[in-house]
Amino acid sequence: MTRINLLPVRAAKKKETAKQQITILIAAVVAVLVAGLAFYSVTLAKVSGTKAEIKRSEAELQQLKTKIGEIDNIKKLQAEVKKKLDVLNMLRKEKSGPGVRLAKLSDITPDKMWLTNYAENAAKVTISGLAYSEDIIATFLRNLQESELFTDVELLVSEQKEESGVKLKKFDVTCNIKALKKEEPPPAQQKQQKK
Repeated sequence: MTRINLLPVRAAKKKETAKQQITILIAAVVAVLVAGLAFYSVTLAKVSGTKAEIKRSEAELQQLKTKIGEIDNIKKLQAEVKKKLDVLNMLRKEKSGPGVRLAKLSDITPDKMWLTNYAENAAKVTISGLAYSEDIIATFLRNLQESELFTDVELLVSEQKEESGVKLKKFDVTCNIKALKKEEPPPAQQKQQKK
């Protein structure tokens, strides 16, 4: 019987299998390293992209804060201008206020009548005075009602009073101030505004 020594073939097969396994192991390690590097690169790119986006967002936020600050300043200026306009409107209203009404009241007060009290509370006016007769008081009431400044004229009290030996009629009147019409600009200003 012949014997064949298979040991060198087995040893060669073992060496070849070992080489294949080492090659597979090295290929697997290289594949894992490549995959890890790729994952790391992708993650690094995402992180740097996110950081860049954060910087852009912060810059945009800073610009928005600046704009908000400007808007707040504009709102403050707008509020100041509104206050000034309100003051101007109030001054315009007051321009035709008590001084004008007192001047008109002086014009419509009949002779032999003296006004002793004039008080305004918002749109309500109270007038007190003395007159020689009730006819003079009636004329005064009629003049008040016909004036363009007063409305709802009402006589509250009319009683006789003696002053320095003279018999006079004491009276109290209430009325309301008519709502003021918006003042028209003079004709010269109207022509300029049309141009």
